[in-house]
Amino acid sequence: MNNLGERLLKLRKDKRLSQEELAYKLNVTRQTVSKWETNQSMPDFDKIVPLCELYNITPNELFIELSNSEDRNIQGDESTKINKKAKGIAISIVLYFLSIIWIMISIPVLNMNPILATAIFLLICGVATGMIVYVCLTYKKKKTKEETASDKLRHQISDIVAIIVTIIYLIISFKTMAWHLTWIIWIIFGLFEEILKLIFMLRSYKDEK
Repeated sequence: MNNLGERLLKLRKDKRLSQEELAYKLNVTRQTVSKWETNQSMPDFDKIVPLCELYNITPNELFIELSNSEDRNIQGDESTKINKKAKGIAISIVLYFLSIIWIMISIPVLNMNPILATAIFLLICGVATGMIVYVCLTYKKKKTKEETASDKLRHQISDIVAIIVTIIYLIISFKTMAWHLTWIIWIIFGLFEEILKLIFMLRSYKDEK
């Protein structure tokens, strides 16, 4: 049950009682029972025990079942958030790849104006980055200790790769002096980071299942 009202409604129907019959047994009005079952009000404290006795359950069973149901709903919501976040990041990664392919073929192959080609390239990168920011902010969730440790590991891997990429970037740039082209290495590094983030996110999602 998603809430106390639905839980009380189901229990009454399981007992095959009408609202009038239940109201008579508890010495309340039918409208009062209706309000309980539509979450407009809650049973008074002195009615909870006789209500539970009538349904052959304990007060603990009534509220523990409700609490467990809410926990399941929360877990379901978190899984949905992770799934949507993973899809958003995956689409962003595809857009980054497309931007690299575009800049590689637009000028030398399609003979497009460099300024226009670069503008389109930056637009695609901007959309991809905006999507990442949006899904990360929208589908943010409270992290557990395990997830915090996983994030630390991911950041450590990312830092190590960043150092290696910097070294490679400098070596290639100084040897070729093609600084106007070698900056694409950083786009590739950005892609690596997003792929790494997606891998850790999917692993977290798999562990929750």
